[in-house]
Amino acid sequence: MTIITIRKVDSKADFKAFFEFPWQIYQTDPNWTPPLLSMRHELLDKAKNPAWEYMEGDYFTAWRGDQLVGTIAAFVNHRHNEFHGEQVAWFGAFECFNDVEVAQQLFMAAETWAKTRGYTRLRGPQTFTTHEDVGLLVDGFAPPVLLMPYHAAYYADLILQAGFQPTVEIYSYYYDWVMAAERNLFERFEKLTARTISRTQAMIRPINRKNLRGDFAAFKEIYNKAWVDNWGFVPMTEKELDALIEGLSLIFDPDLACFVTVNEEIVGFLIVVPDFNQVLHHAYPRPGEPELITLIKALWHWKIRPKITGSRTPLMGVLKEYRNKGLDLMMYNHVMKNLKRKGYQWVDCGWILDSNQAMRGVMDGIGMKIHRTYRLYEKSL
Repeated sequence: MTIITIRKVDSKADFKAFFEFPWQIYQTDPNWTPPLLSMRHELLDKAKNPAWEYMEGDYFTAWRGDQLVGTIAAFVNHRHNEFHGEQVAWFGAFECFNDVEVAQQLFMAAETWAKTRGYTRLRGPQTFTTHEDVGLLVDGFAPPVLLMPYHAAYYADLILQAGFQPTVEIYSYYYDWVMAAERNLFERFEKLTARTISRTQAMIRPINRKNLRGDFAAFKEIYNKAWVDNWGFVPMTEKELDALIEGLSLIFDPDLACFVTVNEEIVGFLIVVPDFNQVLHHAYPRPGEPELITLIKALWHWKIRPKITGSRTPLMGVLKEYRNKGLDLMMYNHVMKNLKRKGYQWVDCGWILDSNQAMRGVMDGIGMKIHRTYRLYEKSL
């Protein structure tokens, strides 16, 4: 059998091969939804992704003869290590044919990269921060929702056979209006909202359409405070906020987001976005096709023959001192009514840590069901 060689991505040709490899892995997978080429480029380009201002790392490819058979990234997030007091390196962008030898060679390259720089653990997959793809999909192999990862089902076995152990479990919850009707959810939310307002003087503050940047800055401030105790959290930088605004600007609907205030002070926020992956699944971006053509196809499936029926909650937070007071339910009530009014049929709430019992209790309490499970793995070096 031909020897496997590992190459560090150093040239434009190497980067092109690394960039395009997922289209080989998933070419026969009916569930995979490819990203826009520009989105993938901005994720992987170290000059464009603002996270690389505080990360360092390398990309690697595995070759059997002249055939590309796998990819991986090895990197360190300095802000994560400083914020959490850890000495951990990460792997991400792991894609591989179902070949144990190839996978082990890729992981060996990532482990060597980490060990030679003094790191004691290797964790992943994550590409590259908690604001991007987190975890390996291990259950719920269906077309992925927006900004959530999708993987081949055999990846979990390849990672375990390379000596990694499961370390963190993450869930996405699902809800639709049939489930809501079975529990009289909207009527219950209205009563809970009225009770919360009378008890706390809390109010829903809609998004200011004329000052979206200012409201996104307010989102960032509350997010950085509300998530500070969450596993893996690192405060978002200004440039990451700019990238978030740019990434969501195409599909952001102010009716699907809101703040909650107490005495006119913003103490919580909720953002729901249309599941644009349902459009991309039909438009199917691919290397070699001009993105203008992809966008024209996307426009058809978005506006002319609409395919979006679902939505996703990527960001939500309430300041610690205002939790357990019903403010989150007020925001759910406001946004879910708008989702239903606008014709959306379901919502995905993720990701939520297995250890976040408070949030999981809220999801379970209103009848949401787990429909995706993601997992992170770790190996001592």
